[in-house]
Amino acid sequence: MDVVQLSRLQFALTISFHFIFPSITIGLAGLIAITETLRWRTKREVFDRMAVFLTKLFAVTFVIGVVSGVVMEFQFGTNWSTFSGYVGDIFGAPLAAEGVFAFFLESAFVGLILFGRDRVSSTVRWIAGLLVAFGTLLSAFWILVANSFMQTPAGYTCSPDPACGPTTTKLVLTNFWAAVFNPSTLPRFFHTVAACYVAGAFFLVGVAAWYLLRGHHLDVARLSLRLGIVVAFLGSGLMFVSGDLQTREVATYQPLKFAAMEGVCKTGTNVELAIFGLPPSQDCTAAAETLAVPDGLSLMMNLNPNSQINGLDQQPDQTLWPPVAVPFLGFHTMVGIGALMLLLMALGALFLWRRTVESHRWWLKLAVLAIPLPILAIEIGWMVAEVGRQPWIVYGLMKTSAGVSPGVSSTDVAISLIGIILLYTLLFFLWLYSLWKEISRGPELAPGEAGAGASGASGASATTASAGGH
Repeated sequence: MDVVQLSRLQFALTISFHFIFPSITIGLAGLIAITETLRWRTKREVFDRMAVFLTKLFAVTFVIGVVSGVVMEFQFGTNWSTFSGYVGDIFGAPLAAEGVFAFFLESAFVGLILFGRDRVSSTVRWIAGLLVAFGTLLSAFWILVANSFMQTPAGYTCSPDPACGPTTTKLVLTNFWAAVFNPSTLPRFFHTVAACYVAGAFFLVGVAAWYLLRGHHLDVARLSLRLGIVVAFLGSGLMFVSGDLQTREVATYQPLKFAAMEGVCKTGTNVELAIFGLPPSQDCTAAAETLAVPDGLSLMMNLNPNSQINGLDQQPDQTLWPPVAVPFLGFHTMVGIGALMLLLMALGALFLWRRTVESHRWWLKLAVLAIPLPILAIEIGWMVAEVGRQPWIVYGLMKTSAGVSPGVSSTDVAISLIGIILLYTLLFFLWLYSLWKEISRGPELAPGEAGAGASGASGASATTASAGGH
């Protein structure tokens, strides 16, 4: 493998590993804010223990995310220095804003909730919970601003060639707000945040279901299950709405990516909507083999079955086509996982409404097993977005092959790649171990509660009574 391929592989490994942790912490932060609000309004002690428990899970995940994120940031300079010089005037501002405003905001106030909760008033602690959630949203926004500029650049000019010709050495910011709110920023932000809230909610539902199956920490588990199901169900629905908006944005501003995602080789009308199947060949000599809805894509995109959909053939130069298989398979897999998640939480919401959710132990077991599903969907979605814009590192302006560091050899990247794999393996198992310890320990015991055994004994009878009563 050459230095470009190795550098791409290294960055893909780094960001896909790092993305696990913000996906969970953004969702958990929202749940912490809701729980702190309930604690502040109702003054119920159980919400206090629930909020502290969620904050501990947040902190364990947040720490690993910070360490893995630092490695990712350094790669802009070590592996992609030409790219960094090209977009540095624009790219640096949102990354700096994320670090200065968002990171310190969420880290400071999560510390206040964890270590200073008994030293501040109830209202101050509630505000701290809201600020943790706001900090995670602010962090996601600025990171997505930077990435969205790479997808749909706006608010710039080129230097020294204003026409952005081959002699251009860097992009110069001319309109800050146009760059920040470039065409893909808001659709990607809403879709990503919805997905992260679903990831946090699935995590909470899975942990709560595990407690209910074991008969431990039942008061916190029941409240957590209710909150998690509601957020996961609503969030799964919003994921499809925001995902549709983002898909339409991609069709408008990155039509080749859209054509690859949908497996459309030839521009035409009455285009079918592929549900699942095999993608077309890279050169489109072999068509996609799919189960499809006739006229479905034309109807979905334009509310007209006779409307035209642009295919890959709109670009005669096939070297500018993205890899077709990865966006196609990834997009349809992501949608399929999203549908499974929505179905699972729709059932959970139905059981919750009927007050029978605890009696459906098969559903509780599925909820535990489903914890990784949103993370998997998020990772696949990122893969679709990034692979789909190839061969461009800045869409339409700079190719990925032109962005690597000139002084770095493939041997250098290979050695550092091995080191990163070893480091991330260690971090991953350290995270799982720390998370398992916190979950095994569980929320703090209620006043007068003897321990997990007592909780389990009383919980077993309570669960039986609940199953019989409903």
